[in-house]
Amino acid sequence: MNGNVDVVVIGGGYGGVTAANRLARRDGVTVTLVNPRPDFVSRIRLHQLVTGSDDAVEGFDEVLGGKVRLVVDTATLIDAAERRVTLAGGDTVPYDYLVYAVGSGAADPEVPGAAEFAHRVSDLEGARRLRAALDAMPASAPVTVVGAGPTGLETAAELAEAGRDVTLVCGDVLGPSLHARVRRPVARRLAALGVTVLEGPRARVTKVTGDAVQLADGRELPSAVTIWTAGFRVPDLAARSGLRTDADGRLVTDATLTSVADVRIVAAGDAAVMTGRPFRMSCQAAVQLGPAAAATILRRIAGKTPAPVRMFFAGQCLSLGRGEGVTQFSYPDDKVNALRIGGRAGAGVKEIACRFTLNKLVSGARKATR
Repeated sequence: MNGNVDVVVIGGGYGGVTAANRLARRDGVTVTLVNPRPDFVSRIRLHQLVTGSDDAVEGFDEVLGGKVRLVVDTATLIDAAERRVTLAGGDTVPYDYLVYAVGSGAADPEVPGAAEFAHRVSDLEGARRLRAALDAMPASAPVTVVGAGPTGLETAAELAEAGRDVTLVCGDVLGPSLHARVRRPVARRLAALGVTVLEGPRARVTKVTGDAVQLADGRELPSAVTIWTAGFRVPDLAARSGLRTDADGRLVTDATLTSVADVRIVAAGDAAVMTGRPFRMSCQAAVQLGPAAAATILRRIAGKTPAPVRMFFAGQCLSLGRGEGVTQFSYPDDKVNALRIGGRAGAGVKEIACRFTLNKLVSGARKATR
């Protein structure tokens, strides 16, 4: 392609920022990042925002290169035929290539009352509202966390360590993504913090009210604050724009992260799925997919064939309050094994992982500034 190439990145999360910084390092490539917030959200610290041990935000001037143009607005439509993005504010942004990195958020629960009365911790605004709701309640007020994935485990432990009366409703099993042997130290830590853990199919939430949670076995749990952490969803931007998506609304791509509907659109992060190669929605995946999406675009600009993406997973790091944590190791294909690091060392590994991720973004920003 001759002349300057305009690339628009939709979404300023881990995938979008890493892709934008990598693209901006190439001469002749102009990068515009569209994001609805003026700050970068550190999603892996949102559970800390709830108790006040971290604000979970960083300035884009820290993590985004000076060569990247930031537009604070929301993309409402992708016109693939005309190669332009329509924004909520009324403007349009043209592109030669587009990086689709809109991320994910909390799933809309189908349980009666959950959407109305339950809080979320999967996005900045939800976490801030949750913190305000907790601040308005006495420490003795019962808190129910629904969902025992990483977000639910970390949120329950964080609140219990802060002195809250917490019940964790797992649905089926505590930590379903963990190895059976790794669940044991997690359960012990939660017990030590005073968290009441309810497991099994009869411990599923069937209704949420303003002051209680009802379970499948007929029990009603008092709950001054209910937090819903079960499930994730992706924005419907791709589907609304007529691009090919799967049943969950994720943009369908080939092994090079290129949309199967348009070679000018490349994806990074939670909001896409590679045909035949599903990957876990996570920060660990996003920071690999962002540079890979950039590499696909840069190879196309150079007239070369993009290479298939190679993913490598090391495990999952969970903080269980500020004092302890668990690192669950996995094979490179993300299948978990029985190896783990727990206790204070586990908490230390999680903190190192959080800082390392941020430092990588800052380093990428510096390279995209010079």
